Amino acid sequence: MPPTVAVSMLTLVPGAMGGSETYSRELTRQLKTTDRVRATAFVPSNAAGFSEGIPEVVVTQVRTGSTAVGRLGAIAAANVRRRSLATSLRSADVVHFPFTIPSPRPARSQAFVQTLLDVQHLDLPQLFGRAELAFRRHFYEGAARRADAVITISEFARTRMIEQLRIPADRVHVAHLGVDVDSFIPNTADREDFVLYPARGWKHKNHARLVEAMRAVRADRPEMRLVLTGGGLDSLGELPDWVEVRGLVSSAELRALYRSAAVLAFPSLYEGFGLPPLEAMASGCPVAATDAGSVPEVCGDAAVLFDAGEPAAIAAGILTALERSGELTRKGLEQVRMFTWERCRDVHVDVYRAVA
Repeated sequence: MPPTVAVSMLTLVPGAMGGSETYSRELTRQLKTTDRVRATAFVPSNAAGFSEGIPEVVVTQVRTGSTAVGRLGAIAAANVRRRSLATSLRSADVVHFPFTIPSPRPARSQAFVQTLLDVQHLDLPQLFGRAELAFRRHFYEGAARRADAVITISEFARTRMIEQLRIPADRVHVAHLGVDVDSFIPNTADREDFVLYPARGWKHKNHARLVEAMRAVRADRPEMRLVLTGGGLDSLGELPDWVEVRGLVSSAELRALYRSAAVLAFPSLYEGFGLPPLEAMASGCPVAATDAGSVPEVCGDAAVLFDAGEPAAIAAGILTALERSGELTRKGLEQVRMFTWERCRDVHVDVYRAVA
């Protein structure tokens, strides 16, 4: 009999959680394709329909919000009601929390798996307020030390967790994220005169330095514009008229941008993985990306890497990617095939079965 797994996503805030949403949604799709475990998803009332593969239970008593108060309220509601939640959650052999926070708390008889994408708050604490640091120390670090297994998304993130949290190495497992290359249409022909950066307006995404770098790019290529997508971009303030802020866009619109952009710029200061470079590669788009965090591990030699702390270095990386466009397109289409959601699924299933 395959072990039963409750995938508890009761802290999910739809549209506000970046790449972790892509990961969690794809995980629900992939778990449907295996008979080695039997998984059920549990989501809050404002995320009904999120799970696109495995059966989904909507917990109507829990509703999430993107503020700290909203998150804590959802956690409290889930923990208060954990005894009354569906039998399939309380009786599952394994409870997995892909959004990190163990809500509701698993029973002592249940194996407990946590996904922890990174430990950015320990590596770059200056980017976080005191309340957010306290929140992460309690809910992220405490859970990671208690979990039977921790799943993370890169060797870089695994190494930092072992060093920062002192978790035994055999309890931390890497499941690289994937790209469904069949859902992207690569463009190997002419591209338009804009640089694309799809990222939420979080501090570590480093938008200000990218805008400064683009001034230098435009001194050499005055026709080049910058297109930004993602939530929370109103925090960037006033921008030059050659910057187009699209905000949250549909998957179809983002893929169209990947196909037409001259270069994807990815100047993040810290990444546990970094999906946009791979998605751009699947679209034939040349990539210029940070040399920080997991990005070199993900991009290999299929991108131009730069020091994201120096606008001049970012600009030089973008200009080099423009010059090497054809070469980077070919290498990118090869690199992206190394990362599949099927491989990501298999790591999860192996971990579930090992701890059950």
